[in-house]
Amino acid sequence: MESNEQVVLRMREDILLRGLSQNTLDSYTQTVRVFLKFCNRPVDQLDEYDIRKFLWYVIKEKRAKPGTVNTYSAAIRFLFAVTLNRTLNYLQIPRQKKKKTYPVVLSREEVLAIIDNCANLKHKALLTLIYSSGLRVSEAAALKVQHVEGKNKRLFIACGKGGKDRYTLLSDVCLAVLREYYKTYRPQHPEGWLFTGTYNVTHITTAGISNAFNQAVNRANITKKVSIHSLRHAFATHVLEDGASLLQIKEWLGHSSIQSTTIYLHLANIASNVKSPLDTASVYCRVEG
Repeated sequence: MESNEQVVLRMREDILLRGLSQNTLDSYTQTVRVFLKFCNRPVDQLDEYDIRKFLWYVIKEKRAKPGTVNTYSAAIRFLFAVTLNRTLNYLQIPRQKKKKTYPVVLSREEVLAIIDNCANLKHKALLTLIYSSGLRVSEAAALKVQHVEGKNKRLFIACGKGGKDRYTLLSDVCLAVLREYYKTYRPQHPEGWLFTGTYNVTHITTAGISNAFNQAVNRANITKKVSIHSLRHAFATHVLEDGASLLQIKEWLGHSSIQSTTIYLHLANIASNVKSPLDTASVYCRVEG
């Protein structure tokens, strides 16, 4: 009989064989380890009841958001369906319905205030890069020197979400900041990471970037509930206001579906020059009130 840890390692192989991303690999294996520790029994003794009990614990005790709960559920489903080749009654393991809310969008002035309040040039380069190119924090952390194409004014994003490569914008202002950063820090790593972490062992962590962002937000006295991902939302909203098409933004952001990109239609102020039909009706008739 396999131990639980042997099962987790076999699941890891299944994920790698399917070519899923490093983020998926880390998230799924970590989640399954937490699940197995919670159940505290051999995995071959577990069933839908144990999964429901664990998810209920995550919801009620950990107060996890629906997206997090669904990620836990997906990892456990993968474990049973793929690695263990067991059929479950998935009607007994429902996915949580996400509440549709719009993200908080930073204004251009607020973005610049955050960047201006970075603790050092390295953090300034990172936040400038994320905003100016619409990157996910994991993509900024794993960026390599050779991915910055200054001549072509574009960034190459290798193995983004879903394992997809893409190109996105590289602004002149951002390029200037990156060059200043490179001259000052001279990052040298065998893997070519542009932003190295502590002791130059690997690239900077996403937690490190998020912490730098949060500190800059506090110093800028911004009270909106924002996260490092808010810079990506700000990028998409602002380029849409400046005339970019949804299809262009979809490609720059690396969305798999245009449906994900259409949310920015609700966030961008692109109707400022559009008049209500009530205002134009006054041309044809007199409106009193």
